[in-house]
Amino acid sequence: MECAIRPWRLEDAASLAQNINNKRVQDNLRDGIPYPYTVRDAEEYISQMLAADPTEMFAFAIDVDGRAIGSIAVERGRNIHFRTAELGYYLGEPYWGRGYGTSAVRQACAYVFSHSDILRIFAEPFSCNAASCRVFEKAGFQLEGILRCNAVKNGKLLDMKLYSLLKDETSPLP
Repeated sequence: MECAIRPWRLEDAASLAQNINNKRVQDNLRDGIPYPYTVRDAEEYISQMLAADPTEMFAFAIDVDGRAIGSIAVERGRNIHFRTAELGYYLGEPYWGRGYGTSAVRQACAYVFSHSDILRIFAEPFSCNAASCRVFEKAGFQLEGILRCNAVKNGKLLDMKLYSLLKDETSPLP
């Protein structure tokens, strides 16, 4: 399935709050996201993304039929990693398993590679999140390794997988 990525709009706040205010979604994300997640939290996040330096943070709503169904962001590294960026995304649970994640990851990477000097994009999903691991594989990312005992989430020690995509490994979108 296809989706679009686009800049956030303040009108997306209700949809953002609805999609991320879900324990199953948040169980696959890093800590620090409020739960429950309110429309006010969403407005603050969207405002931060709209105000972010566009050469450092590439943040998009994942859109299907004019509705934000998730979020994808690519953040530039610092210091010696300034030509590398980390990608993170999520989709609202009703949109899982429909190909939207793979489509959004491909689009975000193509955008970042064509609009910046970034040479490498990486992602670190939890190893137990087979669906996200598959998204990265289908989007052309290479598994570089397992980060053993790399995170504590919900009181559990978890491994993470390290995936990367290099600019010269990408091909133009059809």
